[in-house]
Amino acid sequence: MRIAVVNNFFPPRVGGSAHLASALAERFVRQGHEVVLLTAAYHDAPAEEVVRGYRVHRLPAFGMPQLGLSIDFDITFTTRPSNLRRVFRVLDEFRPDVIHQHGQFLDLSWLTGWYARKRGIPVLLSVHTRLESRNRAYSLLFRALDRFLVRPLIGLARPRFVIMDELAATYCAARYGAGEERFEHIPVAVDPEWCAQPPTRDVRAELGIGTGPLVVSLGHVIPLRDRTALVDAMPGVLAEHPDTKVLVVGHQYYDAYLRRAERLGVAHAFLSTGAVPRADVPSYLAAADVVAHDLQGIGCGTASLEAMAAGRATICAVRETNFPGVELRNWDNAVLVRPDHTEDLVTALNRLLADPEERRRIACRQRAVVLDGFTLDTVTRKHLDVFELMSASTPAGKH
Repeated sequence: MRIAVVNNFFPPRVGGSAHLASALAERFVRQGHEVVLLTAAYHDAPAEEVVRGYRVHRLPAFGMPQLGLSIDFDITFTTRPSNLRRVFRVLDEFRPDVIHQHGQFLDLSWLTGWYARKRGIPVLLSVHTRLESRNRAYSLLFRALDRFLVRPLIGLARPRFVIMDELAATYCAARYGAGEERFEHIPVAVDPEWCAQPPTRDVRAELGIGTGPLVVSLGHVIPLRDRTALVDAMPGVLAEHPDTKVLVVGHQYYDAYLRRAERLGVAHAFLSTGAVPRADVPSYLAAADVVAHDLQGIGCGTASLEAMAAGRATICAVRETNFPGVELRNWDNAVLVRPDHTEDLVTALNRLLADPEERRRIACRQRAVVLDGFTLDTVTRKHLDVFELMSASTPAGKH
């Protein structure tokens, strides 16, 4: 089978969807399929290269201007007539049986969606991020963008949707009018062996943390993962565990949590690394007693699943029904809190930090959850099964 993978985000750019697109493309090749990957140019990465058996095409792009707003993010755009021609040329030469798009509001999905409509190619669209905000003005803006821009553009190819959790299902139904008949329930994938590999750096020694309690919060700091919940919880945590440190690992696009920490008098408990190389992530996870990242009710993402795979007790603000077909049980194989709920988070952190044995028991069961349903092998097989069905249903001679 010939599979075209599409994502504006791709290494060397870091991020969950970038690394998932890369990992899946590699696994597709290992399974004997042909793959081409279309992405946006990023820094000094070559315009074309062969990566682990598949060809990567990086199209000329421009970055979103940084205006000092809380929605500033490192997004690159490719929409221009010359790139549309490039898309058609590359894909016509490759002749894909199916197109796998990552990200509904990224413009390479729109360009390849137009190609798919013209050529009659089936499309599978993975929804990694929902256009949502707790800020009323941004929320209204995002709803308008979804209704008047994203929905019409992704509708060109009438894709099937990869639904990674129950929140995505609700969102796609409400924003894009997609019903269950267009859903494929496939969770995000992680590599447990990579996550749990021996550390190559002694993070605690390098940062002067010592042996005290350490909460690691891994991932870019953006409004939907702003870390203010951790700040609000710290007075209650420090009252019982005064030596606790919180290590925030990721690029800071939004620094409201630092200002809040100063106001609450807990800034001394926070350390920030900025962006770190992907290869160093296992070392940061190995240093953690507890990991807390997804605390605002937007789901349990790649960073949290990687922490679980690494055998670290991980707190998330989701429900036990978050992953269809996966049974989460609070304080058994999961540690779940209500979104932005200070009392819940204080209780969970203090309980985990006070009882190393319970921490280890829960961490072991969380790793088992990942091994049972979130490995790259499992998720790759589910994608390929869907591709086969989609390709088989395409009328003969259509592409």
